[in-house]
Amino acid sequence: MRWTRFFSPTLKETPAEAEVKSHKLMLRAAMMRKVSAGVYSLLPLGLRVTRKVERIVREEMDRTGALEILMPVLSPAELWKESGRWAVYGKELMRVEDRHGRFFALGPTHEEVVTDIARGEVRSYRQLPMTLYQIQTKFRDEVRPRFGIVRAREFIMKDAYSFHATEESLEETYSKMYEAYTRIFKRCGLRFGAVTADSGAIGGDVTHEFMVFAETGESRVFACKCGYAATEERAEGGIEKRAADEEPLPLEKVSTPGMKTVEEVTAFLRKEPWRLLKTIIYNSDGEYVAVLMRGDREINEAKLAKVLGSSSLELAEPEEILKVSGGPLGFSGPVGLKGVRIIADRSVSDMVNMVTGANEADAHFVNVNLGRDFEPAEFHDLLQVAEGDTCMKCGEMLTSWRGIEVGQIFKLGTKYSTAMRAHFLDETGTERPFIMGCYGIGITRTVAAAIEQNSDDDGIFWPISIAPFEVHILPTNMSDPDLVATADEIYRGLLDRGVEVIMDDREERPGGKFKDADLIGVPIRITVGERGMKDGVVEIRLRETGKTTKVETAGAVDAALDMVRDLKKRYEV
Repeated sequence: MRWTRFFSPTLKETPAEAEVKSHKLMLRAAMMRKVSAGVYSLLPLGLRVTRKVERIVREEMDRTGALEILMPVLSPAELWKESGRWAVYGKELMRVEDRHGRFFALGPTHEEVVTDIARGEVRSYRQLPMTLYQIQTKFRDEVRPRFGIVRAREFIMKDAYSFHATEESLEETYSKMYEAYTRIFKRCGLRFGAVTADSGAIGGDVTHEFMVFAETGESRVFACKCGYAATEERAEGGIEKRAADEEPLPLEKVSTPGMKTVEEVTAFLRKEPWRLLKTIIYNSDGEYVAVLMRGDREINEAKLAKVLGSSSLELAEPEEILKVSGGPLGFSGPVGLKGVRIIADRSVSDMVNMVTGANEADAHFVNVNLGRDFEPAEFHDLLQVAEGDTCMKCGEMLTSWRGIEVGQIFKLGTKYSTAMRAHFLDETGTERPFIMGCYGIGITRTVAAAIEQNSDDDGIFWPISIAPFEVHILPTNMSDPDLVATADEIYRGLLDRGVEVIMDDREERPGGKFKDADLIGVPIRITVGERGMKDGVVEIRLRETGKTTKVETAGAVDAALDMVRDLKKRYEV
């Protein structure tokens, strides 16, 4: 490809809207252009990289025995209502109405559609297991699209779905997908970790996220040197017990005028923050629940929603709190609280002589004790883990890192097949629901994650496995016929050997060409310059390391070809 025939309108300045490296560099390197918030057009350079990622994904999916299909973007509301997700998926589900008043979803994922396919076509256990996958555009009405294609409203995703007769069969496919995802992200040149995660709106009890290490990542992972790792939503950790051996003191109501927050109350009463027992009232699917947490820690709402089985979980409004507890916001407590379910974090079981709201304005209780003064209905792990908490597996300290989620795999069980009556006949002739798994990879998000890891102040340095081109030829003076002829000879020689090449044949100053070369990040650059021509050599430079080698002009094609082969070996698995 010659640059003058390519469409690559690179930018010298970073657009003000861009926040993270991948967003900035994808705009500057002319990989994409914004259409509206969270919606982007992929330009030729961006599409070439995206297609490279898709190819790797297809190869590894086919290697597992999965079969590629293509499902429609539009799916009728009736399917979503069968699964129950039309009402509970939330505002991220983009809904459209046709001219006949029928509603459809713009698919963010395709569990309903693929389950409908299976229930219509698969009758017997002899047809199982079966795994179907697609690579397709998805839609999610993000409340705040950000970071370019990392959190977009329209994106490209690979989604696969497996159907099984037994749990053992699902486990086998789940393990295959875990291994396939590991190969995919290694081949894409990414540094990543697989961590236990929350299943969210997809469902299922077992799920792993594949997270690319990135300081700009939206996701936080807690990990231990023993190998334990989990997302912030799923992580468990132990915290220090406080005053568990104290003797219970008599319950006392004290005046706390205007003191509502943990900081205000504990400072006023001269108590440590961990002494205060927060009572947070939530509205879970229309029912109120009071959640108890130590004053110095936070509630993990993902864990709480899972415990409650909530499809909708929101903090109660001040007027609702007054109605439920009898007191205003900031003065809630479990003592005397009636007619509402009370759930406590497991750390509460060790607390003695606590401070709680008195369910009336300007008053708190001190020396509140479990059993004597109140009794939660149940205890659960509701803790938002923090660095320094102890690992529940080995007792060592947890650390954290940030990452970008690029893939997730789920054991769905029978969630969708039961709801949608998708059944097969087992070997005894008994009708049973399919046992299912699903497996997603964000294709465009993987491209962005690769840039986050493989870039510097000058631009991108692509792993050759997903680079838009493998070699970039840069003649420094297009008005020198001998120099141009030499560059063209190398260009044609590499093309004839099957190498993907771009040649910058613009009549531009060398400095501008070098800046664009560093910006778009092709792994190998061959500079054909006037000084080298006098000595019969060209310079070959590796973008990632900056290492430059001079080779004779006659051997440039072979030298570059050897470098291409060596780089490709790094991403073979």
